[in-house]
Amino acid sequence: MSGFSSEERAAPFTLEYRVFLKNEKGQYISPFHDVPIYADKDVFHMVVEVPRWSNAKMEIATKDPLNPIKQDVKKGKLRYVANLFPYKGYIWNYGAIPQTWEDPGHNDKHTGCCGDNDPIDVCEIGSKVCARGEIIRVKVLGILAMIDEGETDWKVIAINVDDPDAANYNDINDVKRLKPGYLEATVDWFRRYKVPDGKPENQFAFNAEFKDKDFAIDIIKSTHDHWRALVTKKIDGKGISCMNTTVSESPFKCDPDAAKAIVDALPPPCESACTVPTDVDKWFHHQKN
Repeated sequence: MSGFSSEERAAPFTLEYRVFLKNEKGQYISPFHDVPIYADKDVFHMVVEVPRWSNAKMEIATKDPLNPIKQDVKKGKLRYVANLFPYKGYIWNYGAIPQTWEDPGHNDKHTGCCGDNDPIDVCEIGSKVCARGEIIRVKVLGILAMIDEGETDWKVIAINVDDPDAANYNDINDVKRLKPGYLEATVDWFRRYKVPDGKPENQFAFNAEFKDKDFAIDIIKSTHDHWRALVTKKIDGKGISCMNTTVSESPFKCDPDAAKAIVDALPPPCESACTVPTDVDKWFHHQKN
């Protein structure tokens, strides 16, 4: 067990919905800044934002205090990804590696574009459908260099170390061998997922080829360096909330009581009596309206 837990505030699929993270003491923390990047030697933590097969576009709220997970909003409306034929929602557990940041002021030498201002994204390919807000330990296998509307948006490919088949996956070639077609589907999904919203297809560096584990880890380490500069105020985050409870050298560090006050000011947790439509129901409701 990771020792982390999550707490939902307000009802899912509403503008007010938030998922806050807690440490092993039950104290509120930031999934962006307080969850360590490393779970073990060569093992990274991953914050699950979107469970596989779901449609609601959930993400770490980088500009909100404590950076809870919330549903992305565009023009006042909650965002959902389309069921892009032949796929159903997201085709992996999707999330981010904590304590990383793709710096919008840094021009990436591999892509020629600056970062997208978010933690680095992860596609977890294991057999379990994870829960929103779950912290899992992952083994990095490779990486894809996506360019999203002129911004660098790396996509790490990883597998949960607790997956029954994790021992068989050690690099990107193992994914090609053991899950034929999965990486091609990943490129196809990322290329086209914004097209139903009227956006152009996304582009990729390296001719949309996946780079290996060592390359991926080097990229992750560089985004960790950018994060450290951000959280220690060596770089202006321009609106990003760096409030944290654990980073000793950070001027944004606060005590647990201050973190609790942030959460206490929000709507209470949704009681079990709340009836909330499923992702699919909500998706079709969204389409009709």
